[in-house]
Amino acid sequence: MIYRIYLRPEAEAEISETAVWYAQRSTGLGTAFLDEVSKTLAVLEENPDQYPVAEGEIRKAVLRRFPYVVLFRARGDEVVVISCFHTRRDPTQWRNRLP
Repeated sequence: MIYRIYLRPEAEAEISETAVWYAQRSTGLGTAFLDEVSKTLAVLEENPDQYPVAEGEIRKAVLRRFPYVVLFRARGDEVVVISCFHTRRDPTQWRNRLP
């Protein structure tokens, strides 16, 4: 089964802001971050259940090259990305997004 990926607006903003931040630090690093996120989302389309549970029904996919996790929920044929979260940030920020 191929899952549809839906990025919540907050997650899209985090990804964009992080890519800009990395791009300002080093040429090509912002693009590398976006590539890593894209690779992770491609894996989520195929098999989101391979990732461990973070809390309740929320799972986390750790980015390989960057200190970020993609937090998501899989329901039916859809994967909802809740956050692209720096591993050193306060986790209550993404928990507040849960219904």
